[in-house]
Formats: sequence, C-alpha cells, structure tokens
Amino acid sequence: MSASSNDANAENGEMLIDATPIPLLRSIQAHGRVWEDLAAQYGVTNPDPPWKITLEATCDLLAGDSCVKPYDQVEPGSCALPSLERRAEEDELSATLYEDVPFPERQLLALAHSMIARGLLDEAELASRMEVVGQRFNSA
Repeated sequence: MSASSNDANAENGEMLIDATPIPLLRSIQAHGRVWEDLAAQYGVTNPDPPWKITLEATCDLLAGDSCVKPYDQVEPGSCALPSLERRAEEDELSATLYEDVPFPERQLLALAHSMIARGLLDEAELASRMEVVGQRFNSA
C-alpha cells in the first residue's frame, strides 16, 4: 500500500494497514532471539537493548515534523512515515502478526514491516545488512 493511499484513507478517518506477512520478518519472528535472552546469556543487566535508542531516533526521523505538529497541519510528503500512521500500524501489527513477540522487538518488527510495505526499505537490502551485522557480531 502506498503512503498516498494511507493519506487518503486517513483523511476519511480510517487507515488501512498492509498486514501482508513479509517472509524475512516472519523468519526473524520465528528464529530471532529477544533482548531478554541475549542479556541473560551475556550477563547484561540493562533492561533496554542497545538498539532501542536508535529505533526511537529512526521513528522520529521518519516522522519528520509530524512529531511536533498537529496531524492536520503536516504537509503531505514532508515526512516518510508520519508518527500517527506509524503508531496505528504498530498497534495493528502488534495485535496481529507480531503479537507473540515481546516489546521492543515487536516495535522493531512493526517498523521494519511498515518501511518495507511502503517501499522505504527493501527486504533483500535488510537481509544483506543483517548478514553484515551478524558477521561482525560473531567475529568478535
């Protein structure tokens, strides 16, 4: 679903969420490891994963000025993923596709889902970047 169709539906008071399962994200959901387990394995006591700040910053950057303006004052096209739409999508995806994933991993999957569904991120590109990070992590 394109951002413009989301915008048009938002004007009518409804948002249509593209909840089509994304194979890469389903694989991560099924085989990924959650922060709580990783923290216990490595003896980390911080309850928040190190990537949580980056996740929040990414959401803010994608939202642009929709974070600081009322929704009806946001210029169409001024941000890649308006905060109100991202939150609605996150809520819907969290209650359906990613309901069995703990927070904040669920938030991360929902954001990746929204970005892929909107064409802001390519599934193959994400898989490639994950491979690079995994190699770095496992070589340490």
